[in-house]
Amino acid sequence: MASTEQQLSLDLPRSGLMGWLGARSGQSPLYDRFLLLLLLTLAAIGLVMVTSASLAEAQSLTGDPLYFVKRHLAFLGGALVILALGLRIPMSWWQQRSTQLMLGGLVLIVLVLFVGRSVNGATRWLPLGPVNIQVAEVAKFTLFLYLAGYLVRRHQEVREELKGFLKPFVTLGVYAGFILAQPDLGTVVVMFVTVMGMLFLAGAKLRDFFALMLLGVSLVVGLIISAPYRLRRVTSFWDPWADPFGAGYQLTQSLMAYGRGDWLGQGLGNSIQKLEYLPEAHTDFIFAVLGEELGFAGVTFVLLLELALALRALRIGNLALQANQAFAGYFAYGIGIWFSFQTAVNVGASVGLLPTKGLTLPMVSYGGSSLWVMTVAAVVLLRVDYERRLAGATPGKKGGSDDGS
Repeated sequence: MASTEQQLSLDLPRSGLMGWLGARSGQSPLYDRFLLLLLLTLAAIGLVMVTSASLAEAQSLTGDPLYFVKRHLAFLGGALVILALGLRIPMSWWQQRSTQLMLGGLVLIVLVLFVGRSVNGATRWLPLGPVNIQVAEVAKFTLFLYLAGYLVRRHQEVREELKGFLKPFVTLGVYAGFILAQPDLGTVVVMFVTVMGMLFLAGAKLRDFFALMLLGVSLVVGLIISAPYRLRRVTSFWDPWADPFGAGYQLTQSLMAYGRGDWLGQGLGNSIQKLEYLPEAHTDFIFAVLGEELGFAGVTFVLLLELALALRALRIGNLALQANQAFAGYFAYGIGIWFSFQTAVNVGASVGLLPTKGLTLPMVSYGGSSLWVMTVAAVVLLRVDYERRLAGATPGKKGGSDDGS
């Protein structure tokens, strides 16, 4: 009789698409259709908004107004390939290689410091032919993957001993040191919050949790104070209108975009701020353009989609843990926390609630590295849910399907 891993791999090509569509009468789908619908909807909104937000800048920089649109379409094509191939990778493969992939992520963030491409004073991109890979995106995924494996191996130690709680932060500290050298404080903050969230959900003691959270906040404050450019970002965030043509320029332009949007927006394509007034309009500040063109209604709709995506990931993680699939459950938890916190930082920075961090809006912003890595993470969520449903459909296996999809 074939092993469980072999069975999972064999069942996917035969029942994948037809099973998801529920081709047979009364057949339960083997995929989370709601999650896939969320991903496709966000990707479609991203394509529309990247097209709208990038035309003027592309014309100015390259002479081709569709330059960024063409690249984003290529990125989406790559994401579809990742989706098709990634669904065939069983969770056992990720678990067995979690340490090696973590070390691979570490090699990338070290390598970029020596051969990376610098943009606006930051060395974050590794050139690979026509594509520049932002290695910090890969590092986030590999770190959370490694931590999921660690929580399975050392679950009791994490819950009962301080050293079990602190060990993951040694790995995080090594990652953070090299990422801060790029420099990229935003990614480090996302990593720290996600690691803390995963440990909390794994049952770490509240005493250890709050003590380290206090230490982490103190370190972030210290890092901000130690770098003049970071300090300027914080002071401009407190009062951007004090220097609207200097340190506060980006935020004031973003706030004006939201102000023009009102309830229903100026209409798709009618943003003024994207006409080279708002820097990074199609990447870090795409949400401001969305707010100007689609108004409060459009902003609320996209935020609800991002919230539903994060909650769905947490739901998948919870169901996997109930089905005794611990690694899959913890990894899904990490992905859900990562997506939700990065959304909060991106939106918070564009509305003036948080300092500017340079983080993309998941599945929406322009950028191949972010889109591809988050697509891999989303594929993992689909695979986690697929394996749980398949185990529930197998006699003698604990599991079941989620009636929500």
